[in-house]
Amino acid sequence: MTAENTINLASAIQDYWDARQKASLRELMARLTGTSSELLSFEEVRQKLKAQVGARRVIQEIPLDSIVGSVNRYEDFTRDFLPRANVDADRWARVKLTSYSLEGPPPIEVYQIGQVYFVSDGNHRVSVARQLGASHIQAYVTEVNSRVPIAPQDRPDDIILKAEYVDFLDHTLLDTQRPQADIRTTVPGKYAELETHIDVHRYYMGLEQQREIAYSEAAAHWYDTVYTPVVEIIRERGLLRDFPGRTEADLYLWLAEHRAALEEELSRQVTPEQAASDLAAKRSPRPGRVAARLGARMLGKVSPGSLEESSSHLELQDKESPGWQPDHLFGEVLVPLNGQEDGWVALEQALVVARREPARLQGLYIASDEAQAHSPEAQAIQEAFARRCQEAGLEGENRLEIDTGDVARKISEYARSKDLVVVNLTYPPESGAKALLEPGFRTLVQRCPTPILAAPKHARDLQRALLAYDGSPKAQEALFIAAYLGGRWHIPLQIISVVESGRVAPDTLSAARQYMERHGVEATYTLVEGCVAEEILRAADEFDADLLLMGSYGRSPLLQAVLGSAVDEVLRQAQRPLLLCR
Repeated sequence: MTAENTINLASAIQDYWDARQKASLRELMARLTGTSSELLSFEEVRQKLKAQVGARRVIQEIPLDSIVGSVNRYEDFTRDFLPRANVDADRWARVKLTSYSLEGPPPIEVYQIGQVYFVSDGNHRVSVARQLGASHIQAYVTEVNSRVPIAPQDRPDDIILKAEYVDFLDHTLLDTQRPQADIRTTVPGKYAELETHIDVHRYYMGLEQQREIAYSEAAAHWYDTVYTPVVEIIRERGLLRDFPGRTEADLYLWLAEHRAALEEELSRQVTPEQAASDLAAKRSPRPGRVAARLGARMLGKVSPGSLEESSSHLELQDKESPGWQPDHLFGEVLVPLNGQEDGWVALEQALVVARREPARLQGLYIASDEAQAHSPEAQAIQEAFARRCQEAGLEGENRLEIDTGDVARKISEYARSKDLVVVNLTYPPESGAKALLEPGFRTLVQRCPTPILAAPKHARDLQRALLAYDGSPKAQEALFIAAYLGGRWHIPLQIISVVESGRVAPDTLSAARQYMERHGVEATYTLVEGCVAEEILRAADEFDADLLLMGSYGRSPLLQAVLGSAVDEVLRQAQRPLLLCR
């Protein structure tokens, strides 16, 4: 060996020791951060994925970053192919010297699974090439066929998940029956839950069709009739944005679990759409969702009758098919009463609704303590409620419950199983910061999961309705109810949009018009500029409306209390029933 070669070899060996030091630091950082610096074992991955080695072998340039494992030397190098202690320094250095020769090193040999490669021959060459800063290397590539491909960023835990996915596909054959299906999850053990869903679906299919159903047939039918409709809701509601890093299969399972919990809590059926909205409102880590929940908690700490986020923020169903209308919208109506004469106005207004639907009424009297709950006064209120319902000709069971506790909290709890709450508007919301210190109507509206019909001093017959529409999600709910009233109750309907400080676009009203036309509902439309509350009240007077519809508060709870809103102003001035939508 010449002196020059000796010097070059010594330099290459020093490079090896530099790479060894980097490997030690990389492994230390992996331990501190809880990540893995390990190469993947080809045979272990192949067996987990039940992959089959193909016969085709081609030579091509492959990205070094996509080499994630080795056949035999996966313990000798880190994930980025830095040499560990059991790698021979002299051999590594001599491989590096060949990289500078005219011939260069020979191609390596790799197996390919999906987007990644495993080295069968040439681990040292890969290590040296990466230390030299190369991006690609020449390789003989043998493709390995797998039902579930893997990607360069996949770690051992990811491989375990994909192995579970392979087992799931083995059982269901969904990758062949529904090639478009992508049912990946991010949490181990979830495929067993999906198979349980399919088992239940298969059982009921067998009962319905009176025959034995093949598991693969049941899986395909479950995918078409159960899984896919829920995934469409997930996409429509943008839930993947609310839960970054999760998959549609993750959210399908979460929605199923959340929906079951809500139905148990509310003692009534909950639609997938309602469960999706509630899940996003309660669980999403997005900053806007978190801020809304935090604002509700902050306001609850400074306001008597502590404001909480509605525990059942369920949206009304909005069917888009032309001409669709539900049979009835307000089948269960809650009527809180205070025992005073003006409190009976709420019952009179609820009776108007009940006669039109028809609906079953439940009264609610919140006593200050147990003694008052069992007092002759409470008993008299209960009897008066039953008598008035009977005199009004209501059929079925209509009774009043007596309870104790915080008024807004109790009303919200009872409202979970109801379609509408009718309350007497004796004390409209205060304006400005004073609202922070006084419990009242706003607290109830913010907490209640159900639309609220606020009845002023006198009940109205609800013959003409005015909708204030600004295109917001809560106004969409009001739009849906307005379409129902116009279509089922056959009452004249006017829709007004108020352009104020750029908050409502001029084309907002056209969206409402298109919605009504799709559902075959006639209405008149008005677009004006000015103060929202003033223009709504003026239009109500001109139209002689005896029912107003609006979306409820749109700002965060803290800003609502400090700055007020158009809702507050309409509540303070209107002498008409106002239906506030969630």
